Amino acid sequence: MRRGWKIAIGVVAALVVVLVVNALFVDGETKSAEVTVPNGRLLDLPAGQTQVVEHGPRDGDPIVLVHCFTCGIDWWDGMIPALSRRHRVVAIDLLGHDGAAKPSSGYAIPDQAELVAQAMQRLDVRDAVVVGHSLGGTVTTALAEQSPHLVKRAVVIDQAPDQSYEKDFPITGKMLFWPGIGEALWQITPDFAIEDGLAIAFAPDYDVPDQFVDDFKRMTYSSYEGAVEGENDYSEEIPLDRRFARTGVPLLVVFGLEDQIYDAKAALAAYARVPGAQTAALPGIGHSPNVEAPARTAQLVLGFGKRPRTP
Repeated sequence: MRRGWKIAIGVVAALVVVLVVNALFVDGETKSAEVTVPNGRLLDLPAGQTQVVEHGPRDGDPIVLVHCFTCGIDWWDGMIPALSRRHRVVAIDLLGHDGAAKPSSGYAIPDQAELVAQAMQRLDVRDAVVVGHSLGGTVTTALAEQSPHLVKRAVVIDQAPDQSYEKDFPITGKMLFWPGIGEALWQITPDFAIEDGLAIAFAPDYDVPDQFVDDFKRMTYSSYEGAVEGENDYSEEIPLDRRFARTGVPLLVVFGLEDQIYDAKAALAAYARVPGAQTAALPGIGHSPNVEAPARTAQLVLGFGKRPRTP
């Protein structure tokens, strides 16, 4: 009996050592910026190195696109052709995502907004319609607060004011944030499990594009965990609807009514109370209208951009 206990204790101790070593390795992992999309290029900025892509006429009124959590520039591919016919369209990778650098820290929302601001200034883009999807909507909010001269109008796609609007999250997703366990799962999660996890970002039964799995795999555990913590800290301090009410920046909020992450109707109702804000609900569409219904979403953005700004 004693021998059995000794073996069991040894196995547990060995497992603990493996988890600790793995956590130290995974938590400290960093990656350099890289070009991941056609026509992409890297910008060396004080806030970090990131990837941008530009489309459309240089003298067109600018539209800036900021992607979601675990996403990248390619999540805008369906919308860019319509947007870029008459507009200068700039898509920017957030720190820790896709082609941007992935340091071990620095994922607070104000820092991400500063990265976007520096990219816009480097490219001589100002007075833009800034469109943010999910996490990108939070970054767009901070950009409107910190650099209002850069944001003529803001469009938030499927991002709730704070986490109180969140639906029940799958236990498998929560496990990625458990100390020790999360780092271990990060190392061994197969592609099909990543695809299953990403499915929550779309309406039920929507086929997740293969390239989005690749976007996810480019992240590090530090950027994955840090992005979530940064987003939660920011919206818990002051919800996004209250922040926009203070900025006075014209706001359009778009939500797919089949959103599996947030309560779409409740979130839209909250934003509708922001003075002058407009809202749009898309039936049959999930958390990512920019992917699931790109033509319709592009038309909403273009129509909003044409509206005269009220004094």
